[in-house]
Amino acid sequence: MTDLLLLPGDGIGPEVTAQSRRVAEAVAPELSIAEALFGGCSFDAYGTPLTDETLAAAKAARAVLMGAVGGAQWAGAPRDKRPEAGLLNLRAGMEVYANLRPALCFPALADASSLKRHLVEGLDFMIVRELTGGIYFGSPRFIEDLPGGGKRAVDTQVYTTAEIERVARVAFQLARGRRNLVHSAEKSNVMDSGLLWRQVVTDLHAREFRDVRLEHILADNAAMQIVRDPRQFDVLVTDNLFGDILSDAAAQLTGSLGMLPSAALGDPGRPGLYEPIHGSAPDIAGQGLANPLASILSLEMAFRWSLGRPEAADRILAAVVRALDAGARTRDLGGSLTTVQMGDAVLDAL
Repeated sequence: MTDLLLLPGDGIGPEVTAQSRRVAEAVAPELSIAEALFGGCSFDAYGTPLTDETLAAAKAARAVLMGAVGGAQWAGAPRDKRPEAGLLNLRAGMEVYANLRPALCFPALADASSLKRHLVEGLDFMIVRELTGGIYFGSPRFIEDLPGGGKRAVDTQVYTTAEIERVARVAFQLARGRRNLVHSAEKSNVMDSGLLWRQVVTDLHAREFRDVRLEHILADNAAMQIVRDPRQFDVLVTDNLFGDILSDAAAQLTGSLGMLPSAALGDPGRPGLYEPIHGSAPDIAGQGLANPLASILSLEMAFRWSLGRPEAADRILAAVVRALDAGARTRDLGGSLTTVQMGDAVLDAL
C-alpha cells in the first residue's frame, strides 16, 4: 500500500506539491510516496482528467495530497472531461463526504488579514462542508432552448437524511474536541433542502449530541457574521454549495488563500483527500511565486487524520509557525520569498 499519493495537477499545483513532498520526506523518510497525473494534464495525456488507474491508486493509498486543477486551456473540453469534473469524480469515487476547512489566523499574520487585527487575532474555527451531494451532484442538470428564443438552465439541489446525518455527525464529533459549539448553516426559509437539513441536524443533535451546543444560522447571515465577528464560530457545518462559498470568505480572514489547507474524509478506514483550497492560479504558474504553506498544512492534516502520525503533524505545524514568526513571507503575504524559498524556511524550522 502506498502511504501518500501525490496528485500535483495543474497550474501552481506541481510547484506547491513539490514543497510538501520535501517536507514529507524530511519528517518521515520511511514514507512510501507515489505520484500520478490528474486534472488538465491527465486530460492532455489520456483524454480524461481522472483515469481508472489513478482513481484505483487513490482508493488504495492511505492518504492523497492534491495540488490544484483547471485552467483556461481546458474550458472548451466537454463538461464531463474538464479538470473540475475529474475532481468531483475523485471525491465521489473516494467517498469522502466531509470536507474540513480550518480558518486559522497565525499570530504573525494577523495584520495581513483584510479585517482589523482585533477581529481575527486568535481566530480558529472549522468549516465542515458536505462534499459529495447537493447541487454539484444533483440531477437533472441541463441547458435547453426555449420555444420563443433564449435558453433555460436547471441545476438540482438534492439531499437525503443519510447524507446530512453523516456530515453533521462529523461536525458534532469535532466540536467535542474543540469548544463544543456547532453552527449549522442552510436556507431553510426558502429552500426545502434547507428545511430538511435543519430538521435532520436538529434530530441528530437531540438523539446523540445533547452535550454540544447547536445554533442554526441562515447561510447568508453566516456570510455576514464571518466578516463581522468570525471568532464567534467554533465548527460551522453546511452543504456543498454554501460550504464552497463560505470557506473562501473565511480564507481571506487569515491573510491569504495561500494559507488554508483542507481535508476530505469519509468513513473510518478510508483514505482521506487533502488539498490547499486555492485554485491553480495559471496567471502565476511557473514563476515561483505561489505560497506553498496551504499545501504543507494540508500535508500536516494528512499526517494527523489519515497517516496516524500526530507527532509529525505537530512538527510540521510548529515549523510553519516558526518560519512565519521569523518573517518568512511569499508575495501574497507581502513578502518576496519564492515558492522554493518558503519551502526552505519551513525545512530550516523543522
